[in-house]
Amino acid sequence: MQQHLSFDAIVIGSGPGGEGAAMGLVKQGARVAVVERYFSVGGGCTHWGTIPSKALRHAVSRIIEFNQNPLYSDNSRILKSTFPDILRQADNVINQQTRMRQGFYERNNCEIFSGEARFVDAHSVSVTYPDGTHDVLTAENIIIACGSRPYHPPGVDFSHPRIYDSDSILELNHEPKHVIIYGAGVIGCEYASIFRGLSVKVDLINTRDRLLAFLDQEMSDALSYHFWNSGVVIRHNEEFEHIEGVDDGVIMHLKSGKKVKADCMLYANGRTGNTNTLGLENVGLEADGRGLLKVNSMYQTAVPHVYAVGDVIGYPSLASAAYDQGRIAAQAIAKGEANVHLVEDIPTGIYTIPEISSVGKTEQELTAMKVPYEVGRAQFKHLARAQIAGMNVGSLKILFHRETKQILGIHCFGERAAEIIHIGQAIMEQKGEGNTIEYFVNTTFNYPTMAEAYRVAALNGLNRLF
Repeated sequence: MQQHLSFDAIVIGSGPGGEGAAMGLVKQGARVAVVERYFSVGGGCTHWGTIPSKALRHAVSRIIEFNQNPLYSDNSRILKSTFPDILRQADNVINQQTRMRQGFYERNNCEIFSGEARFVDAHSVSVTYPDGTHDVLTAENIIIACGSRPYHPPGVDFSHPRIYDSDSILELNHEPKHVIIYGAGVIGCEYASIFRGLSVKVDLINTRDRLLAFLDQEMSDALSYHFWNSGVVIRHNEEFEHIEGVDDGVIMHLKSGKKVKADCMLYANGRTGNTNTLGLENVGLEADGRGLLKVNSMYQTAVPHVYAVGDVIGYPSLASAAYDQGRIAAQAIAKGEANVHLVEDIPTGIYTIPEISSVGKTEQELTAMKVPYEVGRAQFKHLARAQIAGMNVGSLKILFHRETKQILGIHCFGERAAEIIHIGQAIMEQKGEGNTIEYFVNTTFNYPTMAEAYRVAALNGLNRLF
């Protein structure tokens, strides 16, 4: 029997953006309904994206660490694992995350409706359940946090058992010896690291002229070198003509005339907002060609009581930012305005092996802006903690203003880079004289630590001044 249920707010999607919005609203006393089409909460972040890929990466990097450590390994004992094996480890992490997040909703009396959401009108959402029944929810405010999915170009047969996207790769159940990864963005580079770490041959097809062009060029070059050194074949400036699925694998025909054959292919080139089934026309909204919605600084769409957060609004498409966007939208709804906003310099964490992380401006941006900057560098191989841990690959780079000593950008390549970056970010976010590279010289660091790289880099940079 169909029900009509009334709430203060409806949140469509239970990923980071939806969770941030729902928790922010219930803490303000609102009655909130969360609609989730999947059978458990967490969204793409928990089930197909951030959590599983980072769990896979962790398992692979530990295998590499074991095999490279002379204390544990010798020629007669090499630790091996397959992609399906390490997927089971990822499942354990996903289940822990799901249970934890389910608890958030239950403890805060947030009602979850497990079905497909579709707008009926400006204040009503229909929820269709797997058995075909449906309810209608109404609310004063609605938050769209339905996330994104891998882009499927026309002409590529994703139903073929050897052609995967970044979601379906988590169902890979055979043991490939050779994989083609099409798209050398963040997802493509992360999976190239994972497969190569399992001794799988990797052809990484890059549609651009260098890897991760948004990064500082030295970081991009370091990753390219590391890939080359580990045996990844990178093919720059290539696009596919057509992709042919055969019985024992995939043949990729490139526009340049080349052909590449492998056991399977991961297509990782672009994502699309999950707005196609929402019935946006019933509320007077229209998504762009990539399924994305435009919003203002408070995450309101063109219809003021309908908000959108997370991947469905595009850049920066980060789980970390989505939480904050949801929280800001909740504050805007509860108080009429938001007095918090996303930090201007959002840190980037790329979980390749080794990691890359950065915050602030790149050398290329500062040069184009004609900002008089200087560079301070620290090589991990010179740090006692890195030597102890066998983490010799990597470096930290600080960019700072020659006159004011203000930190303008921080770039890190190496194991634990995504953690290390936050030390510098904390100083960079200080206003006025609080943000200066001299902080790292005048502060006593624990020894030995990776954080000590900041002191080394700061001294290196200040010694360049005259």
